[in-house]
Amino acid sequence: MSLRARLLLTLGLALSLFWASAAAWLAWDLEDKLIETLDQRLAQSARMVAGLMQQLPTEVWQQADHRSLSIPAIEGLACQVHSPRGEVIARTHSDMQKVLDPGEPGHAYRREDGMTWRVFTYQRGGLTITTADRMDERDALMRDVLRVAVVPFIVALVGSLVALWVSVWRGLAPLARLRASLARRDPETLSSVSVEGLPAELVPLVATLNALLGRVEQAFAREQRFTDDAAHELRTPLTAIKTHVQVAKKLRGQAAVDALHYAEEGIVRLNRTLDQLLLLARVEGHKHEKNARCDVAVVADCAMEDTGHPERIVRIGAWPVAQMQLPHELAVTALRNVLDNALRHGPSETPVRLEVQWRDRRRALAFCVQDAGSGLSPHGLSQLTRRFWRDSRTDGSGLGLAIVAAIAERFGGRVHVQSPEGQGLCVELVVPAVAADDG
Repeated sequence: MSLRARLLLTLGLALSLFWASAAAWLAWDLEDKLIETLDQRLAQSARMVAGLMQQLPTEVWQQADHRSLSIPAIEGLACQVHSPRGEVIARTHSDMQKVLDPGEPGHAYRREDGMTWRVFTYQRGGLTITTADRMDERDALMRDVLRVAVVPFIVALVGSLVALWVSVWRGLAPLARLRASLARRDPETLSSVSVEGLPAELVPLVATLNALLGRVEQAFAREQRFTDDAAHELRTPLTAIKTHVQVAKKLRGQAAVDALHYAEEGIVRLNRTLDQLLLLARVEGHKHEKNARCDVAVVADCAMEDTGHPERIVRIGAWPVAQMQLPHELAVTALRNVLDNALRHGPSETPVRLEVQWRDRRRALAFCVQDAGSGLSPHGLSQLTRRFWRDSRTDGSGLGLAIVAAIAERFGGRVHVQSPEGQGLCVELVVPAVAADDG
């Protein structure tokens, strides 16, 4: 069921129930009040006749002993007066003896000739006055009153339902326009949907949709960038490997062995580049556990071992007793890449310095890695974390520090690079961390 139909059905039933309940309550109360009013009128008529009869002159009473007085009849209303001796001294109808006979004082129902009467009996000064109303007259009056009272309710209900239909139709029109706009969009269009002219209730929905479109666009961009990078970076090693294999086929002896060795080195480089590309794609595109933690000492030891040259790395100070707020594998990869970069750029006879310090009021740890190489120019420093940028003096894929920057950024950290004159290159990997005593 559509939202429009659900709203119309729910609100329509609610309005109908409320209006019908109000109309039923009004009709019931109106009928009760009308019966009460008519009964009071009947009783008042009897009291009025009693008062008038007591004011009649003596000669009228003497005449009434011989012949009952005739009271002018009113349509639907009858009256009869009895003397203390039970004789009829005045009446409106001579053919309603059964209906107008004296009875118990008060109101009662009596029926004669298929007609029901509402009767009131009143006694005063020895006189008994009986008044009666025809129930069909009362019923006709009740129907007229109810018609006048209930018809406006029906008109109001119909008007309310029409107004409800128009309001719901117009109120959901922006949603229909939004749906139509999205249906007309090209499947490859990932630009934001305009919120201009939309009601306030739809703005958060469209904002969430725009955020989703933005993430999808970023995912597509990462996929396209990975494809472009792979095509660009893998073409050269593949060409070199193919060339060396072709040379090895044509040559014999040591020259063929050298060609195969160069081809093997190309395969290793190609494999490393591909691994780096895949890791960078995973870091940029995948979601990782936000509550993951890893021990600083364990990460540092694993990263140093993974470089293959732990003996060239000098630890400055003790490892802080703390935990980094990122997955163990990514932490090891980031620190290993920083160490590999330092080992590659520094002279082999000079050790690489590794120091861990607290930062940001003990909310982050900085892994400071410094080599003793020749350093970089300001332009080189600005390009160092850009993917595929390489110093012309060294080889490599140009992805190591780009991966480090991506990992740090994903988990709220940062990479800071500086090259003090004559002191080589210093890379700081800053990541969120908590002290062990803080839980």
